[in-house]
Amino acid sequence: MEEFVVYILYSERFNKNYTGFISNLIERFKSHNYLATKGFTLKFRPWNVIHVE
Repeated sequence: MEEFVVYILYSERFNKNYTGFISNLIERFKSHNYLATKGFTLKFRPWNVIHVE
């Protein structure tokens, strides 16, 4: 069974939080900050991980 984590990102520049869950946090973080070409998180880059559980 694959293990998932819940994470919270914070954009200091825009004072925004984003909460998500994923099985591969490193790749998802790269997507949020560098690779994605559409979606909510694109508008508020850069993101920092502030919580994982």
